[in-house]
Amino acid sequence: MQGTPTEIATRHLAETSRWKPMEFVFWLVAFGAIWLLPSHHLILNEIIITALFAMSLDLILGYAGIASLGHAAFFGFGAYFAGIFAIRVIGDPLTGLVLATLASGALGFITSFLVLRGVDLARLMVTLGVALVLGEIANKMTWLTGGADGLQGVVMGPVLGLFEFDLYGRTAYVYSLVITFLLFLMARRIVVSPFGLSLRTIRDNPLRARAIGIPVNRRLIAVYTLAAAYAGAAGALLAQTTQFVSLDVIALHRSADVLLMLVIGGTGYLYGGFAGAIVFKVLQDVISNWTPQYWTFWIGLILVILVLIGRERMNHRAAVLWARLRGKPEPRPRTIVGGH
Repeated sequence: MQGTPTEIATRHLAETSRWKPMEFVFWLVAFGAIWLLPSHHLILNEIIITALFAMSLDLILGYAGIASLGHAAFFGFGAYFAGIFAIRVIGDPLTGLVLATLASGALGFITSFLVLRGVDLARLMVTLGVALVLGEIANKMTWLTGGADGLQGVVMGPVLGLFEFDLYGRTAYVYSLVITFLLFLMARRIVVSPFGLSLRTIRDNPLRARAIGIPVNRRLIAVYTLAAAYAGAAGALLAQTTQFVSLDVIALHRSADVLLMLVIGGTGYLYGGFAGAIVFKVLQDVISNWTPQYWTFWIGLILVILVLIGRERMNHRAAVLWARLRGKPEPRPRTIVGGH
């Protein structure tokens, strides 16, 4: 590739920003499920909300290298904010969603200064501490949050004043899907921008990033705030579509589950959160129907097998099979450098 470094970088950004055919297929299937799977809208709504939550974590883990055990803090904060707003102010879904997203982003901005003071294990413990503190606050402020009984009496108005939430989850799924798609478009644009490239540089080598003039702390604060806002939006969608909020939305297992989804789907390419959420939720639904008491055992076993075999090896074998079916040369195995 010829040209100046600026021209090469510009061409690279233009290439990575182009939509791939499988991306169109993915979203066509997602929107087509509105008509193709009319009896599964409730679980589809849960999957798409969980996928948005996983994508929010991928923004900091996959692109900035910030591991978090307390990302559910923002998910739960957004859920409680949207639920309380609907009860005490107005039940308009879009207004509540926007305000919950902004409030969660503000919380992420405030806590980012605590998180970025440490590195590695210390940073991980700070994220966990923030979630535990918020969880205890939600538990003690029963007059506002309902405490252990949950936030009840959430009544949502129709979306855009036209579409009522129904028992079958159709409106809920369409509403969550459209919001998730719009947020995905924005996230996709961000990660293929110079800002996104700077985040990957920071993830791979923060010292080198500082040496070439990248404002590391400001970049990390910005992406942490953005990820918190996305998680808050996911929590708000859950509160609005289920019309109930409990302490479960901010529990430790919520953060652990979303980490597992990224382990399954992969980090650093946005769709990993969607793939992980689909696989995890479908497995949870199928296995829990098969063996309600031991479904976590089987998911754990599948996760162990996935780690032992290696996702890259599985992806390469799938790519080889696809190339053979299309009659094209087999792709070479991808070499992983630096763990990414």
